[in-house]
Amino acid sequence: HQHVRYNPLKDQWVLVSPHRCKRPWSGQTEPEPEELSDEKNPLKAGAVRANGQKNPNYTSTYVFPNDFPALLERVPEPPPSEHPLFQMSQAKGTCRVMCFHPDSKMTISLMTVDEILSVIEEWIRQTQELGRRYTWVQVFENKGSVMGCSNPHPHCQIWASSYLPDEGKIKDRCQKEYFIKNARPMLMEYLEQELMRKERIVLENQSWVTLVPYWAVWPYETLLLPKQHVQRITDLDEVQKQDLAIMMKELNTKYDNLFQCNFPYSMGWHGAPTGPSAKPGDSPHWVFHGIYLPPLLRSASVKKFMVGYELLAQPQRDLTPEQAAEKLRGCSLVHYKYV
Repeated sequence: HQHVRYNPLKDQWVLVSPHRCKRPWSGQTEPEPEELSDEKNPLKAGAVRANGQKNPNYTSTYVFPNDFPALLERVPEPPPSEHPLFQMSQAKGTCRVMCFHPDSKMTISLMTVDEILSVIEEWIRQTQELGRRYTWVQVFENKGSVMGCSNPHPHCQIWASSYLPDEGKIKDRCQKEYFIKNARPMLMEYLEQELMRKERIVLENQSWVTLVPYWAVWPYETLLLPKQHVQRITDLDEVQKQDLAIMMKELNTKYDNLFQCNFPYSMGWHGAPTGPSAKPGDSPHWVFHGIYLPPLLRSASVKKFMVGYELLAQPQRDLTPEQAAEKLRGCSLVHYKYV
C-alpha cells in the first residue's frame, strides 16, 4: 500500500505508490535515439567544434573548456541588494567537457575496466586542480536524449563554482547534523544497515556497494557507496579506484540489460566541499558517493515524468525500491549485445 519514506540525506519525504504499477499506459513513448554521424560529431577526435577549435587526435580521455559555459571565471561583482527579498551574490566558476573515449559508439558498459579506470583517474586530476580554487567541483554525466543530452558521444561535464550549490549545501547540513547527534557518518551507518538487510543491494565488491536507496525517487535510482570512509574522490586509493571501475562497468551493463537498450540517466559524484581552505580529513561527516538517476520506468520507451504532484508537492514513485533492486539484481553481467 502507499506510504511515505524519509530521505535523511536531503531531509525530504517521498511518496511510494506501488499499486500504480497496474495503471495502463497510453501516454508519451520515447522514440529510438538517432545515431550521430561521425562527420557531424564535434566531440570526436580531430573534429572542429562550433568555436573553431580543433580537437586533438586523442586516444583516451580528453578535457577541454565548455564552448558554452554556464559559469565564467571573470565576472563583475553584482550590486548590493537593497531588499532581503531581492538578493544577488557573485557566482564565479568554470565549465569543462570531458570525453571518455574516442569511439562515438562506446559507452561505460562497453568500455574495458582499464578504460573506465582512465576516466576515474581524470576525474580525480580535474577535482584536484579545480578544487584548489573552487568550493564545489561537480562531475556529472547526462546520457541519452531523454535526459537532455545533445550528443551521444561518451562524455561528461565538470562544473566548478565559487559557492556551494543547493544539493551540496543540503547534504552538508544533513550529514553534519547526523554526525553531531550520533558521532558517526550517516552514510557509513546507512551502508552497514543495508548490508545487514540485503533487500536493496544490487552489486557488491571488496571496496564498493551499489544499492537502490530506501528513499529512491527515480524508478531505478542507485547509490554507490564506499565500504571504507572516504570524504572526497581525491582520497581514493589504487584498489578503490580499480574496484570502482569494475563496479561502474557491471552496473551500467545491468542497466542496459534491464530493457535491452542504451540506458539513459543523469549521474554524478558528491563529496566534501573543496577550496583553498579544504584539508584531508576536515569533513568527517561527509561520505563520498555516486548517484545514478535513470528516467525509464516500464520499458525502453516509457519514462517517469517528474511533473504535477512531484513539482508542486513532493517526489512520488510507483515501483518500490525493493522491487527495483530485485529486477536489477536479476539482470546479467554479460551485455545483451554480446549474447
